[in-house]
Amino acid sequence: MPGCFKKTLFALASLISFVSFILIVVAMGTPKWMTGKILCKTGADLVNATDPELVKFIGEIYYGLFRGGKIRQCGLGGRRSKFTIFPHMVKKLNTGLHVMIIMFLCVAIFFSLVSFGFCILNAIKVPYRAIKGPAGVCLWNFLAGGFVVLAVTSFMAAVKLHHLTERIANFRENIFQFIILEEHFEDCFWICVASATAHAVNLLLIAISGIHFPKIKTKTEEVNVTAEDIMY
Repeated sequence: MPGCFKKTLFALASLISFVSFILIVVAMGTPKWMTGKILCKTGADLVNATDPELVKFIGEIYYGLFRGGKIRQCGLGGRRSKFTIFPHMVKKLNTGLHVMIIMFLCVAIFFSLVSFGFCILNAIKVPYRAIKGPAGVCLWNFLAGGFVVLAVTSFMAAVKLHHLTERIANFRENIFQFIILEEHFEDCFWICVASATAHAVNLLLIAISGIHFPKIKTKTEEVNVTAEDIMY
């Protein structure tokens, strides 16, 4: 049976793994990975809008891995619309990269659950096989955190290198052309970063659990037995 200190560490590590699993699931299902401001360039050019008038041509956009929405401002008031990435829009994006982001997060979810199970196992008993012990827990946490990092890095590459926001903003826009003025990574993106950090914390906890602290020995008092004690 593991000691009380190790039980506490592995129980905490299991909780962190489960929280990481929840964070990834929430991030994948929420359409707020990226927000930005979009300028209706075509409308602004038609009326030769100056700086004070450009406000009438600046809209907003937000999106996640599966869906999003935007407000088009082309001089006649805002028009709200929602869209889904699958199945139509993904053909206009970098399909391979976008699917890889989702696959990386799905694999990270799997390894987070595996880490959760192995942490529970180590909190209850000392496994016979090494792969089920702290070494295995470290491996699953490293893989889970690594795949989250890959997903986050791939999403940043899609946004910055493949102009993901601009492609989404101009999807099925035959008349108007939109350019991106601002774009910001939102809560769901940072939730994934927090998930990767959680697995790094787990690695630290497992490392601490392997430290052997010196035991404090107490001196036992010598018992002097006399002849009178034996008589009584």
